Amino acid sequence: MTATIEFSADAYEAVVAHARGGAPREVCGVLGGEHRGTEHAGNGHDDDRERVRRVRSVHRVENVARSPRRTYLLDPEAQLATMEEIEANGRDVLGFYHSHPTGPPEPSAVDERRATWTDYSYVVCLPDPPFVGSWRWSGEEFAPETVSLC
Repeated sequence: MTATIEFSADAYEAVVAHARGGAPREVCGVLGGEHRGTEHAGNGHDDDRERVRRVRSVHRVENVARSPRRTYLLDPEAQLATMEEIEANGRDVLGFYHSHPTGPPEPSAVDERRATWTDYSYVVCLPDPPFVGSWRWSGEEFAPETVSLC
C-alpha cells in the first residue's frame, strides 16, 4: 500500500517558491499539519491502516551544510525549535523538505545516509519545472508516497 501526503495549495506553493528562490543552493524546512482519517488496505487487518498526512504549514529552516549547492543540513537548533512551535500550535510534525536544484527527483544516497526520523515524510522539490515528490523513511529505506493537492 502506498502512503499519501496531501498538500494544501498554499503549502505546495510555499515549498516550490522556497526551492526557486534558493537556487542554486538546496533549501530545507519542516512540514506541519495533521493526520487525516485512515486508508485501509482492505484485508481486515488493523495494522494495515495508514493515516493520510495533510500538509498545512511550511516552515523554512536554514541550510547549514558545508556544501549547500550539493546537500542540505537543517540547522539543528532551529529545526527543534520549529518542531516545538508546530506542536505548540496544535499541529503535527509530518516531515521535512529540501530542494534538489539540479536533480535527481528522488532522495540521493547522501539523503538516505542522513535520514534519521523514522516514519516521517521526506519531500524533495525540483524548482524548475516544479516537481514535488515524497518518501517515508522506514529506518532502513525510503518508500515512495503519493503526493496530492487538497
